[in-house]
Amino acid sequence: MTPLVRQFRDFFVSLKLTVVLLALSIVLIFWATLAQVQLGIWGVQEKFFHTFFVLENIPGTAIPVPVFPGGYFLGGLLILNLVAAHLYRFKLEWKKAGIQLTHLGLILLLLGELITSLQQVESNMRLPEGGTMRYSESYRINELAILDTTNPEFNEVVAIPEAVLADGGSIQHPKLPFQIRIRDYYPNAALAMRDQAPLPEFATSVAGSAKGAGSRPEQNSGQIPGGQQAATGPLATAGIGPRVAVTPLRLTYKQDERNAPAAHLEFVGPEGTLGTWLVSPLLGMPQKFDYAGRTWEIALRFKRYYYPFALTLIDFTHEKYAGTDIPKNFASRIHLKTDDAREDREVLIYMNNPLRHAGLTFYQASFEKGDKVSILQVVRNPGWVLPYIACIMMGLGLLVQFGIHLLGFVRKRAAAAAVANSG
Repeated sequence: MTPLVRQFRDFFVSLKLTVVLLALSIVLIFWATLAQVQLGIWGVQEKFFHTFFVLENIPGTAIPVPVFPGGYFLGGLLILNLVAAHLYRFKLEWKKAGIQLTHLGLILLLLGELITSLQQVESNMRLPEGGTMRYSESYRINELAILDTTNPEFNEVVAIPEAVLADGGSIQHPKLPFQIRIRDYYPNAALAMRDQAPLPEFATSVAGSAKGAGSRPEQNSGQIPGGQQAATGPLATAGIGPRVAVTPLRLTYKQDERNAPAAHLEFVGPEGTLGTWLVSPLLGMPQKFDYAGRTWEIALRFKRYYYPFALTLIDFTHEKYAGTDIPKNFASRIHLKTDDAREDREVLIYMNNPLRHAGLTFYQASFEKGDKVSILQVVRNPGWVLPYIACIMMGLGLLVQFGIHLLGFVRKRAAAAAVANSG
């Protein structure tokens, strides 16, 4: 083994590396905890844990530079360190079985967190009583949906991620007979009818910086807020856009708030421009137009996840503590029917009793006033069982190791007592 290879091996199996990584992880967690006040849970996850490096802008510029190792970097090195130490230092011996089982559980726990961060998808499903849904919607991610509604039997949908709008430029999809040119994009904006009150002072200062920034969670609203005036001119020439003012806003990172993006999109066919539309989740309803003998709808909406089954809300119940408005329990009686007709049954979903089906978990999350609309949280997490297995392995490993030492101690005491009695 060459000296370079030996040094490389010794680095990854070193206990010093383990201590340093754990110390850096403590600092990262402490820093993220303090930053959660400004960034919220989602912002902290993206900036500190679901990244290889924590980035900060150079003062006075918008240039990000790495300033600290992120969660992926530290977690990845910890996994390599544990695996390398096991392969090189530990031997398969009964007296060390508990330690090995505990370490394997820790490795599995880290791998489970990695799978969850990469694969978990959270969304919600809004079900009115008697209503049926075949899809759920994201809390935080938007998509530009362009629908061909010409066929009365079905709609053909082209969904474009919001991140594509943030990149600017133009979009040419093979299923669309026109090109989409992104005239501008704001990751957070308020909309108002143009004859209303003046723009807040800070909006003009963020108009330029917000334009073209990265995508962020959307605001959960279907109405156009009043009381604001556009920071930009009326770029829109079609749909409702010419009557609506766009006010760029600072990005919000609060847990109970969401950003509402907005964009002006120009559609261009072979014969020339078809018009410029304003799109935003705040507009609510899609906008329609006719082109090339077909009817089209466009909307910037919450990203949808479609499923091969349907859920129908039969009944929603909401119990309160006596004499108060504090929720005690709320539950949804759901009818589940799959497209292949293999399942056709009723399910009761309530707090701590979710529905698990097709790799998805449906939790009773909330409801709307009037007790007629139930909101289910939908979670897809292929690694959900790994933390349970890892915790069982670590707990069992500690018990085994304690038992081995206890058994050895009992044997030594018995042997010492036997020697004393024989004397």
